Amino acid sequence: MIESTMTEPTAKEIQATKLYQSWGMTTEEYTRACRLLDRLPNYTETGLFAVMWSEHCSYKNSKPVLKQFPTTGPQVLQGPGEGAGIVDIGDGQAVVFKAESHNHPSAVEPYEGAATGVGGIIRDIFSMGAQPIAILDSLRFGELNDPRTKYLVSEVVKGIADYGNCIGIPTVGGETTFDASYTANPLVNAMCVGILNQADMQVGQARGEENSIIYVGAKTGRDGIHGATFASEEFSDDNESDRSAVQVGDPFMEKLLMDACLEVIRQHQAALVGIQDMGAAGLVSSSAEMASKAGTGMILNLDQVPTREPNMTPYEMMLSESQERMLLCVRKGYEQEIFDVFAKYELDAVKIGYVTESKQYQLYHQGHLVTDVPVTALVDDAPVYEREKTLPAHLQNPTTTQFQPKIQDFAETVYQLLGQATIASKRAIYETYDSQVKTNTVVKPGGDAAALRIRGTRKALAMTMDGNARYLYLDPKVGGAIAVSEAARNIVATGGQPLAITDCLNFGNPEKPDHFYELAEAAAGMSAACEMLKTPVISGNVSLYNETNGEAIYPTPVVGMVGLIEDLEHITTIDFKKADDLVYVIGQTKGDFNGSEIQKLQAGAISGKLFPFDLAYEQDIQATVLAAIKTGLIQSAHDVSKGGLMTALLESCFAAKTELGLELTWQHPFAWLFAETQSRFVVTVDPKQRLAFEAQVKQAELIGHVSRGTKVTIAGDSQTATIDLPKAKGIFEGSLPCLLK
Repeated sequence: MIESTMTEPTAKEIQATKLYQSWGMTTEEYTRACRLLDRLPNYTETGLFAVMWSEHCSYKNSKPVLKQFPTTGPQVLQGPGEGAGIVDIGDGQAVVFKAESHNHPSAVEPYEGAATGVGGIIRDIFSMGAQPIAILDSLRFGELNDPRTKYLVSEVVKGIADYGNCIGIPTVGGETTFDASYTANPLVNAMCVGILNQADMQVGQARGEENSIIYVGAKTGRDGIHGATFASEEFSDDNESDRSAVQVGDPFMEKLLMDACLEVIRQHQAALVGIQDMGAAGLVSSSAEMASKAGTGMILNLDQVPTREPNMTPYEMMLSESQERMLLCVRKGYEQEIFDVFAKYELDAVKIGYVTESKQYQLYHQGHLVTDVPVTALVDDAPVYEREKTLPAHLQNPTTTQFQPKIQDFAETVYQLLGQATIASKRAIYETYDSQVKTNTVVKPGGDAAALRIRGTRKALAMTMDGNARYLYLDPKVGGAIAVSEAARNIVATGGQPLAITDCLNFGNPEKPDHFYELAEAAAGMSAACEMLKTPVISGNVSLYNETNGEAIYPTPVVGMVGLIEDLEHITTIDFKKADDLVYVIGQTKGDFNGSEIQKLQAGAISGKLFPFDLAYEQDIQATVLAAIKTGLIQSAHDVSKGGLMTALLESCFAAKTELGLELTWQHPFAWLFAETQSRFVVTVDPKQRLAFEAQVKQAELIGHVSRGTKVTIAGDSQTATIDLPKAKGIFEGSLPCLLK
């Protein structure tokens, strides 16, 4: 007989009052759960269905969209479905990576929301058997003229820095963007990268009848209950202060947990069957998913769950999202081996249940059976919705003409652009992160991609997080393709071969047809780019319902990408190296301004039809640049993105180790220096290699040379311009600290 506690509503009361609706379940979904059980679920069971069927856990609105992603390739060892994806990098090693969003928690508790986002993604990596080596982040906030936005930036950055710095994993790269679209819904996306010996690969499965289920790590409290459903709802003025759904992190505990788990994985392989992080939806999702993936059942005794608060109910224990916890499946008879490892680290390790062949998910509390549901009902039988999609109103009659910048004073326009928060140096943010702990970081933040050496080899990994939501707002499909392509350009510019992507799909409410259109079209564009560039999607997450009072964010897929640098000699950076080197643009420049930074600066908003984009041309340009880097023909390389060619050129000047300027000859309209035409790189070449370079790279346009001194001079047919580099660099470096004050 299934029982509830005396103080909880009965199954009939839940049905009558529709209590489930406050947990994000619709009446149709509740009825579906009743039908699967052939009875009314009790209070605990209803709570389990609510979180497991939330968008955050079940992907019920996004599964049809995600199916179009390419997820396999000769390099892929583990695709979506486990804690993180795994890619072969040769020599019996693999790279493991995943990105996750922590948007809703960070909106209401920015410090803890960001910190626990980092903690959760790190656990996903070491649960696969990998040693985490790097953290990256992608952050989006409102404009910095808003006091609350300044507070959010400060607290989110501090949360990421404190967690990463304390646990001793370098934060090596990412991006930060500012736009009014994110004022009420900031985006906090974190990515973790790890290295794995392929012999240590793990899965989150609970196989083998009577094998033990062991809970390890921190004790369970009442923090984060219904965090998964909280992340699957829109904000409004009524619920924005729901802080009970936000967890609290402890990086020192996580460091102990990571070290203990990796010791078990490496030294106790005979004992370990499976391991999974207790992330979204806590104990219920980790345990039920481990059983589902293995096709087994599970019995848990909740009296054994370590708790830090008195009188916790089964509902609270199962739905808590307390941090720094893992679930292990251990072979029967090997339990003491595991207990001894965790005791050495002074961590809880408790047997709380065992695997059954019944395929039922059963929970006992104080001697009573309080939950008895099929595993498949919780994990596999969640509803899947084919949502209606309609063209958003702002896309129905877009102007086909490209915005034309008005430039009276070229130099003054450059200075204004460099002072925009999205363009300005993010040094004030990334210098709060330790980017060099463990001393493997070869290319630090501030360039196109970070690079970390792989110890004991001549190889390195390049890694980046990127996206441009303004492009997607104007054309979700083309913008999705550009997001993947730009991430790949970052990898290529650093000397790496792109391997695969992870993603965070940040969108509005999918139940609104215009928002679902944006999600579906963006995924189609991303898929096309992944196919063309041979970078399958190996992991990721979906964060929907990012809107407040009915106002959604821009459609914002963030792409995390890792590439392999085959030899440390191939590592290329953005900084100009020496005077007299020749400056080339690889790729065509056109008058493409819709969705650009110059349009935002001068018009105050973006509009119009997005410029054309050719994936085949993109792939050709990337292959050409990477081949030239490997041949040793390129001194520096920088991908051209936000702010256009002028911004890219100046960033390479600012990054130079000595005072270096530029003397340029520009054969196009001066305004085109701000165009954001895709598929372009700025590279420098030693004059001695000019003939070899031009013979190999047919798509290159020579535009000038690096000079000694502190000026950038540009000569055209009808005008000239001079940029004062110390002034420009002062604006570039000083704007963000000034805006944040």
